[in-house]
Amino acid sequence: MEPRGPASKQEQRLRDIVEPVVRSEGLMLVELNWRRESGGQVLRLIVDRREGGVNLDDCTTISRQVSDLLDVEDPINGAFNLEVSSPGLTRKLKAPEEFDLFAGRLAKLTFSEPGGGSRTLKGVLKGTMGDDVLIEVKGKPRAVPLAAVAKARLEIDL
Repeated sequence: MEPRGPASKQEQRLRDIVEPVVRSEGLMLVELNWRRESGGQVLRLIVDRREGGVNLDDCTTISRQVSDLLDVEDPINGAFNLEVSSPGLTRKLKAPEEFDLFAGRLAKLTFSEPGGGSRTLKGVLKGTMGDDVLIEVKGKPRAVPLAAVAKARLEIDL
């Protein structure tokens, strides 16, 4: 899967502040990015709900609550922009538990082959078993070692 480098101390501090707010609204924090960009400092939060996803009202609520809390806690020096959004319909799958969470959904996996090279499968996620991701492709179950998965993304089932 896409490498997740160790969080900076600042990112971890921000996560510790933000995550309880997100959870209190029945949401999960999918991703937190803290960056300096050409327009200044940006804190991006990507939030989701286990069932039904998130809407604009959810993002607005989280934005207001997190903004108020960050004003009180003051963990950021200087001005910054706060952006809150959903991961979208074709979200990336980053954590192993997401393969179980989205079982039954169409997904595309790109993974390393044992002899070298890579392969992509598109099918219905069936969750995980041990250290493998299970995916059904054209009615046939396949097990892909989780450690071999380079990219994973939900797809839209048309």
